[in-house]
Amino acid sequence: MLTISIDPVAFTIGSLTIRWYGIMAAVGVASLLVIMLREAKKLGITRDIYSLAFWGIIGGLIGGRLAYVIYYWEHFMANPREIIGFAGLAQMGMIIGIIVAALIYMGVTRMRFSALLGIGDAFAVGAPLALAIGRIGCTLNGCCNGQPSPFQFFPLAVIYTPRNTMPPEYWGVPLYPTQIYHVLWNLIVFAIVWRLRGKFKPEGGLLFFFFCIYAIGDLSLRFLRAGREPLFLWLDNAQLIDLAMLVIFLPWLIIKLRQFKKQALVAELASGAESEQNQED
Repeated sequence: MLTISIDPVAFTIGSLTIRWYGIMAAVGVASLLVIMLREAKKLGITRDIYSLAFWGIIGGLIGGRLAYVIYYWEHFMANPREIIGFAGLAQMGMIIGIIVAALIYMGVTRMRFSALLGIGDAFAVGAPLALAIGRIGCTLNGCCNGQPSPFQFFPLAVIYTPRNTMPPEYWGVPLYPTQIYHVLWNLIVFAIVWRLRGKFKPEGGLLFFFFCIYAIGDLSLRFLRAGREPLFLWLDNAQLIDLAMLVIFLPWLIIKLRQFKKQALVAELASGAESEQNQED
């Protein structure tokens, strides 16, 4: 059995409270930027990358906080002063916020959609590692905890000491370590995407692939989360977003890959015909 007794608060500076969750979120964003800029350079992308990264971070923070407030609507309605802040961020909301910010930036600057997708491929390489690091923050914080587990051994159960980041009824109770499962899944996704970087064509292929495999794991693991409130067919709001991502991006990915293979085949046949014509001449 794994017992997590780490204080969610890392340290305080006067009235400012610094939590491990915030530290891990900052480390995750930093790792995303480093990898994204590195991959963009390899892809020959220089224009808009820094501006888009900046607005993506802003969109991610706003989207993550907005989704978190919606998830815990009753609490924030009773404590409206706590709405403004970043003590809690929902990862799915962050992803949606980044997508919305990128689309708005594309519209304002009149960036070509293909150029945005190219930057998206660079983003896809670093995103799963950033999400994994963020989930480490969830693990230390105690939020996003799992349902009570019938098992008494790790990795199938974890115990949290009392803390204000989770309901008291889960203190000292063996729980499914859903945060750790999310960490492991995101690391697996990172390894797969890292292996496939530069091999997906056309632009956006790696990004759509990342969205799909991330959504599959996230949707599945959320069945073990505590406090689930199904909205439709046993799926909660985050799982419905996962399903929507699969419905949108999986067909898009398949169509784009087929179109690219078809165009490559046509180009190859045309090149062969031209070569034969030159030989005859």
